[in-house]
Amino acid sequence: MTEIVARAVDVSRRFGEVTALDSLSLDIPAGQLLGLLGPNGAGKTTLISLFVGLRRPSAGRVEICGGDPVDAATRRHFGVTPQQTGLPPTLRVSECVDLAAAHFSDPLPRGELLERFGLTDLARRQTGGLSGGQQRRLAVALAFVGRPRLVFLDEPTTGLDVDARHTLWEGIRLFHRDGGTVVLTSHYLEEVEELAERVVVMFRGRAIADGDLAEVRGAVNANHVSFVTTDPVPDLPGAISTARTGDRYVVRVSDPNGYVRDLVASGVDFTDLEVRGSSLEEAFLALTTEGGNR
Repeated sequence: MTEIVARAVDVSRRFGEVTALDSLSLDIPAGQLLGLLGPNGAGKTTLISLFVGLRRPSAGRVEICGGDPVDAATRRHFGVTPQQTGLPPTLRVSECVDLAAAHFSDPLPRGELLERFGLTDLARRQTGGLSGGQQRRLAVALAFVGRPRLVFLDEPTTGLDVDARHTLWEGIRLFHRDGGTVVLTSHYLEEVEELAERVVVMFRGRAIADGDLAEVRGAVNANHVSFVTTDPVPDLPGAISTARTGDRYVVRVSDPNGYVRDLVASGVDFTDLEVRGSSLEEAFLALTTEGGNR
């Protein structure tokens, strides 16, 4: 059986009258790269804060490698980069790495860590003199210094340019290829598509979709039929919505085969026909909109 390295069991967390997590259960197997998606206020950051022991659940329980994340022995199993980080402004980048490494018996060598995350040229720079993006890269790198079994990365690439983002992606992939477990939140859906094997969509403290990318995309019963025409397009059965750019129409449909048959039968003169499923962004927007109407 696959080992479960992180587990939430019927977890709720309330802040006064606000329920941030609502009886949520989630198992994270060893070696998995999990993407947590959800709009602001969905409960993603609250869930991570419970997993890393910064907060306690109002009900239910969380486990890391079978232990309580508050315990010091358990905490050695994971690394974390929260949304907001504070680095000692007068310490050099290399000194920050050494400070973090001193908490572990077998840390990743400083040079290897800096190279992995594109920080080698910044080793002698004080963190207070780094750009926001450079500080963010260092904060992510520090999550890996103790050779953790799993890392929690909450919006790790916010504020980074494209090159820096790809450098971090490669560092995360390397950790994952070596058997590490990653829990990642991001508002960049392409980032989740690039990295995650499993996606959990959260809404109002609950998990409303859970599966691989294809399964989450398929959770929304809609496909897209795209074609070019100068003819008027009739209102055909099965069309959910229609968008037009110049002479190209993109029609969201529930049954693409049926729609194409009806389109041909209608006599519309069209070219460049394409049929595709929903993108992750379209599925995410549909799931969170529909989730709010349940």
